[in-house]
Amino acid sequence: MRHTRIARRPAVAASAATIAAALIAAGFTGAPAQAAGAEDPARALRLGAKEKLVERGTITDEDGTVHTRYERTYAGLPVIGGDVVVEKSADGKVQDVTKATEETIKVPTTEAKVPAPAAGRSAFAAARKSDGAGAFVRTQAPRKVIWAASGKPVLAYESVIGGVQHDGTPSELHVVTDATTGKKLDEYQAIETGSGTGVYNGKVPVNSVKSGGKFYMWDKARGGHVTYHAKNRDGGSSFPAFANSRDVWGNGKQSNGQSAAVDAQYGAAKTWDYYLNVHKRKGIRGNGKAANSFVHFGNNYDNAFWSDECFCMVYGDGKGNKKPLTSLDVAGHEMTHGVTSATARLRYAGESGGLNEATSDIFGTAVEFYARNGKDKGDYLMGERLGKPLRYMDKPSRDGRSADYWSKSVGKLDVHYSSGVANHFFYLLAEGSGKKTINGVAYNSPTWGGKKVRGIGRGAAEKIWYRALTRYMTSTTNFKGARAATLKAARDLYGTKSGQYKSVQAAWDGVNVK
Repeated sequence: MRHTRIARRPAVAASAATIAAALIAAGFTGAPAQAAGAEDPARALRLGAKEKLVERGTITDEDGTVHTRYERTYAGLPVIGGDVVVEKSADGKVQDVTKATEETIKVPTTEAKVPAPAAGRSAFAAARKSDGAGAFVRTQAPRKVIWAASGKPVLAYESVIGGVQHDGTPSELHVVTDATTGKKLDEYQAIETGSGTGVYNGKVPVNSVKSGGKFYMWDKARGGHVTYHAKNRDGGSSFPAFANSRDVWGNGKQSNGQSAAVDAQYGAAKTWDYYLNVHKRKGIRGNGKAANSFVHFGNNYDNAFWSDECFCMVYGDGKGNKKPLTSLDVAGHEMTHGVTSATARLRYAGESGGLNEATSDIFGTAVEFYARNGKDKGDYLMGERLGKPLRYMDKPSRDGRSADYWSKSVGKLDVHYSSGVANHFFYLLAEGSGKKTINGVAYNSPTWGGKKVRGIGRGAAEKIWYRALTRYMTSTTNFKGARAATLKAARDLYGTKSGQYKSVQAAWDGVNVK
C-alpha cells in the first residue's frame, strides 16, 4: 500500500479468506521481453521456434553488468522449470547463461488426452493421500503447462489445492499430472513455513500513524507495512490493523495482544533495514513496497508462514496460545521466502526446496545479528527464543533429523531437514570449522572427511549467498548448482584467487558437495 497523506488511515481490514481459505495460485503473467525492433532473447539463445521468453526482472551491477531473469513459454503454455538467467556485460555481450533445465523443450502435441476435470480429481486425491488429516478444497481449474523441472519435458496439468493442512496451516498444494497418462509427476506446497515492548525483543521503537484520534501500526518509512490482528481466527471475518489511543504498545507479556504485534512490526522493520543497508534491496520485491504481518492467527496454531498470494507474514500463538512465533529470526526467515520468490523462485521440493529453506535460515540469522538487540542476540540457531532451537547451523544433525552432509537421498527429506546441507555450508563459510563461542553460544562444526575450513566472516558470506541467489540460482538449482552459483558470486566479488573463493570451495567440500 502507498499513501500520500498522513490523515488517511491504512486499510483496517484484510479478508481472512485471503490468508486462511484456498489460496489461488498466481497465473503466468508478463509481456514478451523484447521491445519493438529489439533482438528476441529466445532466438538469441537459440531456443526452439515455439519458445518465448518473458522477462521477470533485472539487476544491474555497479560495473554495468546486467542479470536478466526470464520465464519461458512453449506454444503459449507456461514451462515449469524453464526459467533462464542471462548475464550481459555493460556493452551488451552475453557473459553467462544459467538454465533451470538443459533439456530441449519439445512435446509431440499440446492436445491433452486426459480431460482437465479428471486431472483436477487426481490432484485432489493426491492431496488427501499426502495429508489425510487436512481439509482440502479445489481452488481453480487445472491449467495446462509444460513440465520441465525434472526429466524429459512433457505436457501436463498443474492443479492448486487449497484449504487447510493437518496442522492448521493454509494449503496451496501444487500438483502436476501428466496430461497424456494422468500420472502424478510432482507436488509441492507454495505456503512456505517458516516504542513498544515485545514478547521477545523488549522495548523497541515502533513506527505508527495517527488518524482519527488513534494510532495505527503502520510504518510509512518502510513501504507502508501494517500489522493486523487475526483474533485467533483462521477465516470468516475481517482482520483489523492494530490501533491504540496512545503511541505506546504492549507490555512484554503474551497476555497483552499488542506485545506479539510489536515483535512482528519490529521484525519486519529490521528485515527491511537489513536488506536495504546491506544488499541495497528496497523491500521484499525490490520495489519499495512492504509486505504486511498478521499475528494471533488460528487457535493453538504452532507455526508461522509466508504467503505470496497475500504478500504477507502470518504468525500463530503456539500451543495453548502461549508462545507466539514472532521471534526476530523467524520474522527474517519468513520475509526471506518472499525475497526468494521474487528472485530465484527455488521450488519448494527436493534439493531446491532445501536451498529455499536454508536461504530463509541464513538471512533470518543475518537479520538477528544485524539488529544487535540485547534481548535476542545474534546466533546460528533458528527459533531458539521459542524454546528448544528448531535448527542448528553449525551441526544441523543436532536436531535429530537434519542432514549435515549431502548424500544421494538428501533430496527425499522434508525441506526443513535437507536445508541442513546449505545451513552447514554457510556456517563453515562464515565462521570456519571446529569449536567457537559467539555471543555466549558454543559451537563445534565438523566437516566431511575432517578437513579444516577457514571462515571468511559472516558479512562476506552473506554477500556471496545473496549474489548467488539473486543472480545465478534458478527454480531447479540443487546443491551442486548452489556450489557453482556461490563460486560465481565469490568470483565476481573477490576474484578466483582470493581467500574467499577458496573458502567457498572448501566449505562445500566440507559438506560433501563436489
